[in-house]
Amino acid sequence: MSALAVIPCLNEAEHLDALLRQVLADPAYDRVVVADGGSTDTSVAIVESRMAKDERLVWIENPDRIQSAGINRAVALHGDGLDWLVRIDAHCLYPDLYGSTLIDIAREKDADAVVVPMVTVGSNGWQSAIAAAQNSFLGTGGSAHRHVTKGRWVDHGHHALMRMDLFRDLGGYCEAMPCNEDAELDVRQTGKGARIWLDPRPAITYIPRRTLGALARQYWRYGTGRARTVKRHAIALKARQLAPVGVFIALCAVPLALVYPIFAGPALMWAAACLVLGLFVGLRSGSSPMGLLAGVPAMVMHAAWGAGFVREWLRSKRFDRPLYGLDKERTGKL
Repeated sequence: MSALAVIPCLNEAEHLDALLRQVLADPAYDRVVVADGGSTDTSVAIVESRMAKDERLVWIENPDRIQSAGINRAVALHGDGLDWLVRIDAHCLYPDLYGSTLIDIAREKDADAVVVPMVTVGSNGWQSAIAAAQNSFLGTGGSAHRHVTKGRWVDHGHHALMRMDLFRDLGGYCEAMPCNEDAELDVRQTGKGARIWLDPRPAITYIPRRTLGALARQYWRYGTGRARTVKRHAIALKARQLAPVGVFIALCAVPLALVYPIFAGPALMWAAACLVLGLFVGLRSGSSPMGLLAGVPAMVMHAAWGAGFVREWLRSKRFDRPLYGLDKERTGKL
């Protein structure tokens, strides 16, 4: 079995050299492609230095900058004849022999794709509070791939390993998605009868945003992407996804409290619940004292996700046509 590893990259010099050293130590990969979205730090120089030592490593330009486009381009250029695609995000930390472990799991379970849980780790300040929130039910609503549990079949998870032939048959990621392209692809995968296995053994470490502003922008994009997936495939929202939509509606009702105070009730109850539950989350996480404020980033995540979703949902009944990166007319490769 042969594999292509793709690492979308944009200004990841802080972690990139150690990541490449670790990835290239795994014999599972026939080719490792760094798809760079225009880095202005030393990321490109780091890749070039490693390329001189290992011929499996390739650098390509990703002019579209988004991760989905970089992965599609890498597959179009370097995926021929390979069995597996491994997606590696440059801002995460991975266990040794990640690709080999994923392939062994796929064989063991006869899976078409393997997804993994993410454990969020923050260093200090708001990042610690954000990490505590993202590791808890308060912040994720029980999303399976945000918690290390027992392995099971799922309809979505953090992308790790995919069958190359299936990925190409589906046209790759949809590049009309600002994010949530992984969940959108999973809808198409499962629609084709593909089986996705979530396994905790190769769980990865996720480094969260450092500020509440960056977190809000991230979750706005998440909500926008989910709205596009729901509209395209006419699928229902899960309860954990409906909740932040309700939060946003409650916040929109707050100005009406100037006339009828009762309209502030739902938002106040939500805020109070988040702050109180955040204290328990912070205590349980054992992180820095900032972890006790986990309710604050949880509120940011809820409100921003809901706002992004509602804005995109109201924008139009239909949105831009699917733009699959492996379409023949775009790449000329398939």
